[in-house]
Order: sequence, then structure tokens, then C-alpha cells
Amino acid sequence: MLTQTSKKGDLLLLLGFVLAVAFGPIILQPFGAGYPDLLQKFAIFGIFAIGFNILFGLTGYLSFGHAAFLGVGPYTAVWSFKLLTMNVVPAIIFAVVVSGVFALLIGFVSLRRSGIYFSILTLAFAQMSYNLAYSVLTPITNGETGLQLRQHDPRVIDTMFGINYGAELPSTTLFGIPMSGWSGYYFCGVVLIIMFYISMRIFRSPFGMMLRAVKSNQNRMNYTGLNTRPYTLAAFVISGMYADLAGGLMAVTDPLAGAERMQWTASGEVVLMTILGGTGTLLGPVIGAGAIKYFENIFSAFNEGTLLQIFSFLPEGLQHAAVSVAALFVGEGWHLTLGALFMIIVIFLPGGLMEGVNRIMRLFTKSGSGGSSPQATAQPAE
Repeated sequence: MLTQTSKKGDLLLLLGFVLAVAFGPIILQPFGAGYPDLLQKFAIFGIFAIGFNILFGLTGYLSFGHAAFLGVGPYTAVWSFKLLTMNVVPAIIFAVVVSGVFALLIGFVSLRRSGIYFSILTLAFAQMSYNLAYSVLTPITNGETGLQLRQHDPRVIDTMFGINYGAELPSTTLFGIPMSGWSGYYFCGVVLIIMFYISMRIFRSPFGMMLRAVKSNQNRMNYTGLNTRPYTLAAFVISGMYADLAGGLMAVTDPLAGAERMQWTASGEVVLMTILGGTGTLLGPVIGAGAIKYFENIFSAFNEGTLLQIFSFLPEGLQHAAVSVAALFVGEGWHLTLGALFMIIVIFLPGGLMEGVNRIMRLFTKSGSGGSSPQATAQPAE
């Protein structure tokens, strides 16, 4: 009976997630976030955070190098657009395959250590990738300029089918559907739903249970003779493929690849997303990614003119004083707001935003069952 209840709960969770993605533009419109470019970021970084959560949330291995995979994805996708076709399907497939091999190599070396040593190793690999993209691999990455589309790119598959883009710079498509605007968002949204479902299956599988055991006490498992390395390596590779898929989707919506996406700040950002939303939960990383990207795009857009309008009801002296203080937390200083929010969440909600959601749900559950009899309350759940 518990298994049936769990399956029903997962089905309801997935259904609610699908509805949230489908009606996201309507739901977020009152909050000023109902436009496709920002919603695409929500979906892409949601995938990035979900993948990171499979590694960090289930095994406890904290990687500071996931920006390397996020950066490899756009390079692979843009090369697919340049050499093969502007159709996004081959680009996504190649991005995931290349990332799997790349993550396997990095994970094989990094997972020889655990704890802070593992974190430093992954950070070192990410910085090496960043510097290589700017120096040795310039013929592949185009260095500081970044990899861009050109009119004279071969695009072999498009040429075979007689597709001619003329003098215009081609744009990405899904079998003729342009991957910009709302069609681009819903493509990213469908991929997000698929990856969320895969994450849910991993969490509920024996493989996911083994990863939780690694997080609980890996040394004890090793003492019993069980080799945990294949499980942690598999989690690392899956997590890297999620990150590279997110990077590939960045190139799908904006066909440009640059080494700046490999900076260590991107790795730190996905850590914040996961912890802010709720480490080890299914929905938490998606919520955390949406919250950070919302603050980044909304609060960073506030300028002095906007603040003057907001505080226009104050006397002139107080108005300028309020603008001076508020300017520290918005615009270029929006990271200060993010830091304050992160501190509040860590102090009062150690389990992230999902802990707050669970507390609210428990309050409603208690109030809803307040009139029930003690006998009914005491009965065990089936």
C-alpha cells in the first residue's frame, strides 16, 4: 500500500510540474517574469541544478567544477551547427555524448579522493578547461572572441537536403520550428520535464538508494567489501551530462559559445541554487535556480531612475538617502541581496526553500485534521 501511495504521490508531483512548466508564462506574468528569455533561463539552469543535485544531494560529493561541463556543451552544439545542420537534435545528442566522455575522464581521477580534496580537484579541472579554452584550444574555441556561426560554414546535412540560408545568418530550428521566443522556451521546458522525470526515477531506484548509502557512511560500505567507486562515478557522469545538456540548450537558444561559461563562479552559482532550494529534494534545485535567476534579472535591472520613482513619495532629502541605501542591494549590487537572502535561508531554513514549503503544508494538514477524533488520528496509515 505504501508503494502505491508513493507512486501516486510521484504521479501527482510530475503532473503538477508539467502544469507549472506549461502555464509558467501565465503564472509568472504578475511577477514580471512572464517573457520567454527569462523563462528559458529558468528551464536551462533548472536542468543544470537537477543534475548537480544527483551528485551532491545523493552522494554528498561537492563539485566545484561543474562549470567545465556547462561550458563544453555550447562548444559542442555550435560546432554541430557549423559542420552538420542547424537542427538542434544532433547538437543536443553530441553535447550529451561528449560530456559523458569528458565527465568520465574527470570523474575517474577526481573520485580517487573525497571531501574537500575532491572539491579542489574538480575546481582545478574546471580552471584548466577555462584556461585551455583561452589558449591552447583557441583553434577549436576561438579564444576570447568565442565560437560563432558564419555564413560560409559547411553545414553538410543542410547542404545535402538543399537547405540554403542565403545571405542571412542561419538560426537554430527543430525540424523547421525556430528555437527562439516561445517555441524555444517550450522546447527547453519539455527537456526540463524529461530530465526531471529521469531524476525522479533515479531518486526512487535501488541505484539512488545506494547513492544515499554512500552519503550516509561510505567508509562502512567499503569495510563490508562493497566497491562504491562505480556508483559514485556513474552519479558524476550523469550529473556532468545534465550540465552539458544545459550548456547545449544555451547554444540552442543563443548559438554562441564562450569560455566565460567555464568560470568558477558558474560552479558556485549551481551550488547556491541547490542549497537555496533544498539539497537532496526533487523540486528544490529547480526552485533555487528559478529564484536566483529571477533576482539576477529583476533586481539587477533596477537603476537610479527606477529607485527615484519608487521612493518619489518621500521628501527630497529622504528620497536621495533611501536611493543611496537601496542602490547597494540592486543593480550591480544585486549579489548583496542574494547573499542576504542566502544567509536568511541557511539560518532559518537549513533544508532550503523546500523546508519552508513542507512546513506550510504541515500547518495546513494539521489545521485540516484538527477536528478529527483521536481514534481516527491514532489509526496507522495504510
